[in-house]
Amino acid sequence: MRSITTIIGTGLILSCILTGCGGPNSTNAPTRPDPPLPRAYNLQAANYGQWTTSPATMPVNPIHAALLHTGKILVVAGSGNCPPQQTGCPAGPPYAQGAALFDLSDNSVHILATNWDMFCNGMSMMQDGRVLVSGGTKSYGTLALVGAQGDAPFLGLPNASIFDPSSEAFIDLPATAHGRWYPTLTELSDGRMMTTSGLNDSDGSNNNTSEIWNGQQWSTEIVGDPHIANFPGFEFPLYPRMHLLPTGHIFYSAPSSATLDFDPTSQIWTLVAWTIYPGLNDPNGERTYGSSVLLPLTPQNNYSPKVMIMGGDNPATKTTELMDLSPAGMQISAACPNYAPCWVQGPPMAQARVEMEATILPSGKILVDAGSAQDEDAKTASLETEIYDPASNSFSLAASSSFPRLYHNIQLLLPDGTVLLAGGNPAQGIFEKHIEIYQPSYFFNSDGSPATRPKAASDAPSSITYGQSFTLSTPDASTIASIALIKAGSVTHSFDMDQRYVGLSFTAGQATLKVTGPPNSNVAPPGYYMLFLVNKAGTPSLASWVQVLGSAAAVAKVELHPERVPTPAYIIQRKHVTES
Repeated sequence: MRSITTIIGTGLILSCILTGCGGPNSTNAPTRPDPPLPRAYNLQAANYGQWTTSPATMPVNPIHAALLHTGKILVVAGSGNCPPQQTGCPAGPPYAQGAALFDLSDNSVHILATNWDMFCNGMSMMQDGRVLVSGGTKSYGTLALVGAQGDAPFLGLPNASIFDPSSEAFIDLPATAHGRWYPTLTELSDGRMMTTSGLNDSDGSNNNTSEIWNGQQWSTEIVGDPHIANFPGFEFPLYPRMHLLPTGHIFYSAPSSATLDFDPTSQIWTLVAWTIYPGLNDPNGERTYGSSVLLPLTPQNNYSPKVMIMGGDNPATKTTELMDLSPAGMQISAACPNYAPCWVQGPPMAQARVEMEATILPSGKILVDAGSAQDEDAKTASLETEIYDPASNSFSLAASSSFPRLYHNIQLLLPDGTVLLAGGNPAQGIFEKHIEIYQPSYFFNSDGSPATRPKAASDAPSSITYGQSFTLSTPDASTIASIALIKAGSVTHSFDMDQRYVGLSFTAGQATLKVTGPPNSNVAPPGYYMLFLVNKAGTPSLASWVQVLGSAAAVAKVELHPERVPTPAYIIQRKHVTES
């Protein structure tokens, strides 16, 4: 089995070179000098960045991927969209090559077995750095000949497991109440984990419920309908796009045209807004296999949330939409004349994309790439990369990648500030094995020469608490413009369930930075984050791993609220509109 090696530029081996890379006993500070920055092959890299293809190949279909604080990447395939009854597909369960672990410090790969089929699960990072896996595939759907009987739906599994980076093994957990195929996992502000939606294990219908894992057991099911306060009959789509807001509520943004808010205390879903987005081909406004991003939360914007949804549908759309959930966005305005908050049209992408990726960079910008104009069609693949800048609310073109990235591609920000892109599964049993690395333009000066990377803090704390003051030592303190905590990502099906950018306030001395931790767990839920120092030119340091600590008592017990009284953290303002 070939090891996975990712080469950047000429002679630079991609390595996280962080404490934590060596395993659970490592410290979080870099243990070697910063590596040389990638060599610029042409001046275009200064404006567009550049892609590099690894000489290695991906041994398993990378349907799910999570960046671990140990400096490794967990890739999960399960049966890998290769039905066991199909010739050449793996038999199971168990699946001898159901997952893989990539070590970025020495470029090795370790194949892992899975006890059950984790294909199309929900996967998210827990506050202690372990990975929770919920749901998967009980059986593949089949399509009978036209006019014949025998169509069968996909069926989901109720299974759940935890991957422990210390032992590098999966630990089976109690099952959820019913099966879940294509569920979404979301960390709540107290560290509990909520799984939502997915096809069930009986007839393949949608499991329109949520369940919460408290570290010991699953809660009783939280039913979507009739417990949606003002929208009875709503049904969650598969892989709903969910974000934890600074209110402590969960925000459902896409792919359907309805937008909802979940209060974990009352366990009530509330309709916030809905619309049919302009430019979409789906009459119900569904952005199937589009993406959703919670834009950076920073001291400058008072940690006020804004959500962006983009792409999706088939044929795909270029359109994007934005919802401002700040106090100002809650007010009736010219942008939201009838109700607030509301979706407003954002700038269009250059390329129509379905099965796309959207990844937050240390600069606070969003890398948008992958996908195609027609779903699972390599001829219409979107090789062009785009960068969205929240400050200017605009897209700019970036370098083009080399390989079509269709259904089941994955993308993750790495601790050195580069981005890994892999996968693409246009048909069952076939997947793209090449791995690509994107080096954003912040690695280059305007003449194409390597930019100077600020030195990472030699004394970054291994853990911090909310509002804690701490000091970072770096000779480049006077050049630092921003400090970013970016949560380790966990991505599948065009959505990163964990990525989150939290800016930190700081004051700079000659060789030190006095930093204040995130204000609370609604802004930064507990877990492992990459801490980047970003200089005035926009170039990031190597990241240091920092664990934001939550309260163990907060996840000791699940408290259910049978009265289910809606207690929204904000009031949705609506102007009276006479219906015709």
